[in-house]
Amino acid sequence: MSKENITFRLDSEKRAVLDAIATGIDRDRSYLINEAIAIYLEMHQWQVEEIQRGVSEADAGDFATEEEVNAVFARLTSGKVR
Repeated sequence: MSKENITFRLDSEKRAVLDAIATGIDRDRSYLINEAIAIYLEMHQWQVEEIQRGVSEADAGDFATEEEVNAVFARLTSGKVR
């Protein structure tokens, strides 16, 4: 996998924390930034894929019935103090 340089602005407090963490785990700043971006991308890619899947299901007319929605709602809210 090829690597490219990228430049962005980061406030000084965040940079100080980033550097402290990097020092604490004996890694460089670049390693931490790459790890953080990988986690961020994985999370948001999953969300986008789930949204696209939901839109496809809706376009196909695949909706939950009112009874199914009520059953899930009842299961999720049972036993909770209001």
